Amino acid sequence: MASNDDDDDGLQKRVRCVLLVLSGKGGVGKSSVSAQLALSFLSLGKKVGLLDADLCGPSVPLMIGAHGKNVQRGPNGWLPVRAGPSSSLSLMSVAFLLSNKDDAIVWRGPKKTALIKQFLSDVQWGDLDILIVDTPPGTSDEHLAVLEGLRGHPVCSALLVTTPQAVSVGDVRRELTFCRKTGTKVLGIVENMSGFVCPHCAECTNIFSQGGGESLAKECDIRFLGRVPLDPSLALTLDKDRDFSCAATEGPAEAALHHIAEILLQEMNEDAKVAQTS
Repeated sequence: MASNDDDDDGLQKRVRCVLLVLSGKGGVGKSSVSAQLALSFLSLGKKVGLLDADLCGPSVPLMIGAHGKNVQRGPNGWLPVRAGPSSSLSLMSVAFLLSNKDDAIVWRGPKKTALIKQFLSDVQWGDLDILIVDTPPGTSDEHLAVLEGLRGHPVCSALLVTTPQAVSVGDVRRELTFCRKTGTKVLGIVENMSGFVCPHCAECTNIFSQGGGESLAKECDIRFLGRVPLDPSLALTLDKDRDFSCAATEGPAEAALHHIAEILLQEMNEDAKVAQTS
C-alpha cells in the first residue's frame, strides 16, 4: 500500500478493506455491532479504523471510551482519535467536533453529505486493514455520500444488521434493495438481540421473536452470519462510564461477534486477493 499522505487516493491505496454496517431501521444495535466488531478485529491482530457516520446520533465514542476527546489537525488533514485497547483503534465521529456533547446536529442534506465526504477524504487514516463505517438508519443522503466518497475502492462491502421481529426485517429488506441498486456487495446478515441468555442458568429466552434474520437470508440467498444475544454486561459497562473493551470477554455476545468477525475477515481477504489480481 502507498505511504504518501498527500496522495488524493490515500483511502483507496492505504485502506485495504471497507466494511459498511447497514440497517434500514434504527435501534437494532448497528453501532454496538460496529464497535464490538472493531474490537474483535483488533484482537485478531488487524489495524482497524471506525468511522461513526451517524451525524445525528453519534454513539460510538461512548462505546469505545473516547467521549470528550478532541480531533487534532495535522498538516494534511484531521488526525483520527486513538482509542480502544492500547489506543490501537483509529476513530472519527462528529461527536469530537461538538463544543457540547448535548448539541444537536440540525443540518440539511448537503451539509451532512459534505461532512461525511470530508471524513473520507480529509482524515489521515493511515495504513488500515479494515475501515468500519457505522451508518445511520435508512437509505438516504448520508449513505449515498459514503458510497460516493468510497467510489473506486477495490474492496467495499456491507454487513446488514437486523433484530428478529418482522418490522425490523422488512426495513432491512429495503436496505438490501439499496445495496443491489448501488452495486454494493453484501457479505451477510447478523441477527442482533436474538434472545437473552440467563447469566445464572444459561437458558435462552427469545424476547423479540426469533429467526427473522435467518429467514431473510435464505429468502434473499445471502449468508446468515449468526445470532448475537442480548448481553446485559455491555449495557452495564456504559452505565458505569466504561467502554465495551472493559466488558467480560467470555460473554455470549462477544463470543458470537468474534466468530462473525473471523468469517468477515476471511471473506474480505478473499475479495482483496481478487482485487489485486484483477
